[in-house]
Amino acid sequence: MSVLQGLRRFVWGEIPASREERILLFKIDWFILSYCCLMYFTNYLDRSNVSNAYVSGMKEELNMQGNDFNKINTLFTCGYIVGMIPNNLMLQVVPPRIWFPLMQIIWGVLTFSTSAARTIQQVWAIRFLQGIAESSTFVGTHYVLGSWYKPAELGKRSGIFTSSGLAGTLFSGVLQAAVYKNLNGHAGRSGWRWLFIIDGVITLPIALYGFAIFPNVPATTDVFYISERERLLASSRLESANTVLSWDLARRVLRRWRWYCCSLLFAISGETESFGSNNLMGQWLKAIGGYSVEQTDYYPSGQTAFAIVSTLVCATWTDYTRARWPVLVYMSIALIVSSILILIWSTPTAAKFFAYYLAGASYAGQATTFAWANQICADDDQERAIVLASMNMWNNVINAWWPLVLYPASDAPRFHKGMIAMICTCVATLGVTALVWYFERRERRMKIKRRREGDDEGEVEEEKEQHIDVVPRRVAVSATRSVRRATPGLLAD
Repeated sequence: MSVLQGLRRFVWGEIPASREERILLFKIDWFILSYCCLMYFTNYLDRSNVSNAYVSGMKEELNMQGNDFNKINTLFTCGYIVGMIPNNLMLQVVPPRIWFPLMQIIWGVLTFSTSAARTIQQVWAIRFLQGIAESSTFVGTHYVLGSWYKPAELGKRSGIFTSSGLAGTLFSGVLQAAVYKNLNGHAGRSGWRWLFIIDGVITLPIALYGFAIFPNVPATTDVFYISERERLLASSRLESANTVLSWDLARRVLRRWRWYCCSLLFAISGETESFGSNNLMGQWLKAIGGYSVEQTDYYPSGQTAFAIVSTLVCATWTDYTRARWPVLVYMSIALIVSSILILIWSTPTAAKFFAYYLAGASYAGQATTFAWANQICADDDQERAIVLASMNMWNNVINAWWPLVLYPASDAPRFHKGMIAMICTCVATLGVTALVWYFERRERRMKIKRRREGDDEGEVEEEKEQHIDVVPRRVAVSATRSVRRATPGLLAD
């Protein structure tokens, strides 16, 4: 293997053996991954804009008090939980090619509506409805990606998908700073209101792109750029078993370890993202003072930039090594260091900047955890869909109250309770990661053992069949010889 081929394999995964499969993979990357990433970019753009608006004049204009900001995120999460199961069920009825863009249009319109909000109660209502619409994206996309990509291809694609959402967060901060500087007060609107208008304008054309090119899953795709032969190849590439929907599904899921352990893993490890999801750095900068609105919007972007780099590097490495657990170890250690640096309040400001930027490592675990679950459940398509949805659901159930209790805006700038909670969360993540690693390894050993036993039984059965077939032939040959000896003249004629 040449150096260039080795580098290509490390960065983008195994090179398909046939030209036909290489062309198929190129099409999947170009069309499926492009729309999924653009959709998730707008998902996070329209989600994180509240954090940027809050530190750019929204707090004062809407007279937000106490934990009003945290309640915005809590109500969004409640809407997300309410919409999660109906959205995933709708993907079984309505093609993803229709459902994803439709939900994107709805949350784009709701983003527009936020620009006209006059009270915090109106923002709460809008964000609840927006949570319902946006819950269609994350798990549904991971399910679609797992339906097209092999396990060895999935990690870095999941990483690119996750990074596109982080890019939305990064762009939101930069955009808000530019909007505040150039549009604040234009046409009688505050800068933070213009942010919601521009975000909505960005969202709607991408939804139209989805209507045109998204291919659903291999079993149902009928898009112009994938032939019937390529559709069959896409299905045959994967190990998934598309079993018939029945009550046996519940028994299969509940009797195995996968649903319990994978759900527990992301329910806990997902809370390491609290640094970014609650914009703790932005709140810290605003609370300690001395920074302009533009700086308060710009500086937290460093955390998101580090999150993107961590996610892509870790996703590439895990696909190359086929080991997912080291990423969660790296993430947990990084967050423990960050929390300790912020807990020790006497540390210099530069050390706190470093701590907040290092906390971006938390997002590397998201892509890896879902790629790991896709890999674990690769042999059962329906179980995979349930496990992925459950992981996100339980994480959001915790998210509904976690920030209110541990990261209230009134705790800024120190977030003492939150830092202690983060250290405990990281330790728990390490424990559950070890549990999932153990069960996956044990299951793999059992499969190998059953396969070997099956091969041995097959050989024994084959020997029996050969023995049964040989005995009559021997008897027949012996009988013929006896007849020949008894009637030599008759047989000679």
